[in-house]
Amino acid sequence: MTGADLLLLALGAVAVGSGVLVVTTKHLVRAGLYLVVCLGALAGDYLVLSAELVAWVQVLIYVGAVVVLLLFAVMLTRAPIGASDDLDRPGWPAALIGGGAGLGLTVLLVDAYRWSTVTLPGAGTAERLGEQIFRSWVLPFEVLSVLLLSALVGAVVLSRPDIGRPGPGSDGTAEPGEVDVETGGRR
Repeated sequence: MTGADLLLLALGAVAVGSGVLVVTTKHLVRAGLYLVVCLGALAGDYLVLSAELVAWVQVLIYVGAVVVLLLFAVMLTRAPIGASDDLDRPGWPAALIGGGAGLGLTVLLVDAYRWSTVTLPGAGTAERLGEQIFRSWVLPFEVLSVLLLSALVGAVVLSRPDIGRPGPGSDGTAEPGEVDVETGGRR
């Protein structure tokens, strides 16, 4: 076993451990931070496997954008920061379903390949990958960016209870003590 193998196993253990912490913690913000650790360990795995471009895309897109968007959504929607009783559910159904899905996928993989060797194509370049993304996959990429933007706008709207509701004095009358915007004085 080489040093790269040990590093790959160590980063994999960190990714699995932090992934388990993501789904078992009762603190929503801590779950987001554990997700950062998990995705960072995966990026480290990609670096060990000599896939530098995929590793940096992992860091930029997932760690840098998606997790920050998640944390902003939590902050903007005023979700509970501490331990939440809503997250205290029995874990055995999820463990049963996850274990069954993992076992089913393992059986499917072993049955499909029967431990045969697979020849891999030649290594790709960043230029070929960029051509594929910006020629064939540009529309799904843009749709995903619009989806993330709409999620952020939705979080802002949900965090502002005054948007969409008639406020005091919306019928043209002023509430006592309300500040007149034009003159700056009280009415």
